[in-house]
Amino acid sequence: MNVLAKDYFDSIKNSIFNELGPDEIVSIDISGESSNFVRFNNSKVRQIGMVDDLSVSFSLISNQRTMSFASTLSGDMETDMSNLLSNLNRIRKDINSIPEDPYIVYPTGDGSSFSEKSGDLLSPEKVVPTLTPVISDLSLTGIWSSGRIFTGNSNSLGQEHWFESDSFSLDYSLIASGERMLKGTYAGTSWDGAEFLDRINGDRYKLDILTKDPVEIKPGKYRTFIESAGVSDLVSMFSWGGISESSIQQAESSLCKMRSDSIKLSPCFSLSEDFKGGSVPRFNSNGEVAPERLDLIVSGSLKNTLVSSNTSKEYKVESNFAERGEYLRSPYMSAGDLDNSDVLSELGTGLYLSNLHYLNWSDRIGGRVTGMTRYACFWVEDGKLVSPIKDMRFDDSIYNFFGDSLEDATKNVTFNPNVGTYNGRSLGGTHCPGILLSSFEMTL
Repeated sequence: MNVLAKDYFDSIKNSIFNELGPDEIVSIDISGESSNFVRFNNSKVRQIGMVDDLSVSFSLISNQRTMSFASTLSGDMETDMSNLLSNLNRIRKDINSIPEDPYIVYPTGDGSSFSEKSGDLLSPEKVVPTLTPVISDLSLTGIWSSGRIFTGNSNSLGQEHWFESDSFSLDYSLIASGERMLKGTYAGTSWDGAEFLDRINGDRYKLDILTKDPVEIKPGKYRTFIESAGVSDLVSMFSWGGISESSIQQAESSLCKMRSDSIKLSPCFSLSEDFKGGSVPRFNSNGEVAPERLDLIVSGSLKNTLVSSNTSKEYKVESNFAERGEYLRSPYMSAGDLDNSDVLSELGTGLYLSNLHYLNWSDRIGGRVTGMTRYACFWVEDGKLVSPIKDMRFDDSIYNFFGDSLEDATKNVTFNPNVGTYNGRSLGGTHCPGILLSSFEMTL
């Protein structure tokens, strides 16, 4: 456990709670990391560094209103407390100027949780000598990050939660001749050199194909296989006007037809919110603990949506303690029956898409998603990769690629990590298989 961070959090929250009046409630969150990173360019080390970061946010609830404040912490208790208490007093003065929130949710109970997941990471001094022999003959650009991430939540009514985990990720691009690229990630909690080598060797095969002249395909519908990384991008669209109960209630969800018209997706498609892997905390920013597993779509049928306590209060439905934004935090798409070794033969002739990019709803209510092919997308003939394809835009519906056209999914479910670092290293990711489609629509 990161004792220093936990102790610092305890000191901060206790000091703030002691300043509260009888009609004031504060919920406070802390997050941080202790990470090392290595930047690579052309398979050579360009930068090595360490990040130790700690930030805090708190929300004041008073008179049916709430206001929030967030700040990076300096590590000096006197300085940090002066800043936090000053902002607490500022919020006190401002809070009555905003309208009452009829759907405000007050933290309740005195529940607590503690989760610590230790991994088997490469030590900082071993990262470069371990990676460079494997990639030295390639042109790799990317960033390695590893270390411990932690987050905590507590409120003045007695709830207290703490989560911390070791993890690593390598987010990289391999550049072939002709400036075409292959995108990849490798992440987890325990380093496996043999698995990493297998991934890079698989990438080498694709790089050889990328050196060939690209094929320009015409707009139309194609038999298609999408790798796990691309499927992860499609699944992520459920977090944006998809699986949210609030979005369905407001008729703004791509899944409205599954509720109102009982339309189903493919029996091959099942999606759950699954925290058993321990890569993200089960508690939300309100201190509520979600079920360890929540089935959302089962064999193509909509069974549950993500319901926050705010939505529960507004629409009088039972909460399953989703975050207020009702987005997926730990999505898991179930495997199918397709062996990885049989993918190309089962595909036959068509498209093999390693990645998808720039996804957006083209018709959210109709469930239509648009985006681009990029990075190692190939034309396949008679079960063999023939050549790369020129970048294409696709526009197709979840009711097709997760519905009528979904023939099977791979037996292998791959973890696709969240590799964002804008506000610090991200937690979690998406578990999903690759999918084989009888039809996928390319538009231009």
